[in-house]
Amino acid sequence: MTMHITSAPCCWGVDDVNNPHLPPWQRVLGEAAQAGYRGIELGPYGYLPLDIDLVGTALEANGLSVVAGTIFDDLVDPANLDNLLRQTRDICDLLTRLPRLPKAPGQRFAAPYLVLIDHVHAERSLVAGHPERAPRLSPERWRQAMAHIEAIATLARDRYGVRAVIHPHAGGYIEFEDEIEQLVADIPAEVAGLCLDTGHLYYSKMDPVSWLRRYAGRIDYLHFKDIDPEVYAEVMAEPVDFFAACARGVMCPIGRGVLDYDAIHALLKELDYQGYITVEQERDPRNAAGSLQDVAASLAFLQSKGF
Repeated sequence: MTMHITSAPCCWGVDDVNNPHLPPWQRVLGEAAQAGYRGIELGPYGYLPLDIDLVGTALEANGLSVVAGTIFDDLVDPANLDNLLRQTRDICDLLTRLPRLPKAPGQRFAAPYLVLIDHVHAERSLVAGHPERAPRLSPERWRQAMAHIEAIATLARDRYGVRAVIHPHAGGYIEFEDEIEQLVADIPAEVAGLCLDTGHLYYSKMDPVSWLRRYAGRIDYLHFKDIDPEVYAEVMAEPVDFFAACARGVMCPIGRGVLDYDAIHALLKELDYQGYITVEQERDPRNAAGSLQDVAASLAFLQSKGF
């Protein structure tokens, strides 16, 4: 079993490129390397420059390779398709010109990946983690979202050879059990895989071990998080926007929260999971002073468990 642990800019609070408090991307690369990581995601579109020479030089200086790019945007609105396809072309063009990460013997699709996430919608954010209260898309709007995903994934595959993976995310319209089940039924395996996130599964009332087992045949890439049980109980008991919950510390360093990483490791070993796992810990970027310590602690914990 070959698993490589990588990092992501969201550990420094980088989710919205328009947030005025984001740390410089050079600092994120430097601290990821200092913490011991050798791989990192690009983060949301526009955070790391699309300039291959600028980014390539900085990555090389820090001993880092890119494991994935991300489209974290509205996957539902028909008016957004041109923007989504532009992001696909720009991200995949950069990904395919950067040095490639090694492929493990049993890995189905080589990195880098294009991670597709429906962004946090206002009408869903306050009920993130509450499947019984959250509004669902109409059948027509759901079909539109699936058509967008298929268009993005097909472009990434056919023009660039990049595997698209769909990431269910709290506060988006692909979050809960019924939505993931419908997604898997509607998007063929040859079009796109899954990037399941242990923290988002737990946040949205799903057991990570059960769901990793359930969709093992569709998982091409993984995200690991942990959740502080006390903060989680608080934010579930009151209307709290998802990112406000993150600012309150609902996501914590791996090994300090409620998730059972012994069971997750045993399952991945049983499944012979091969490939990449990215550590994430959403936070307010104004709290990024603690990011280096936290991402280092998460990596050390996972390494102590045999990941």
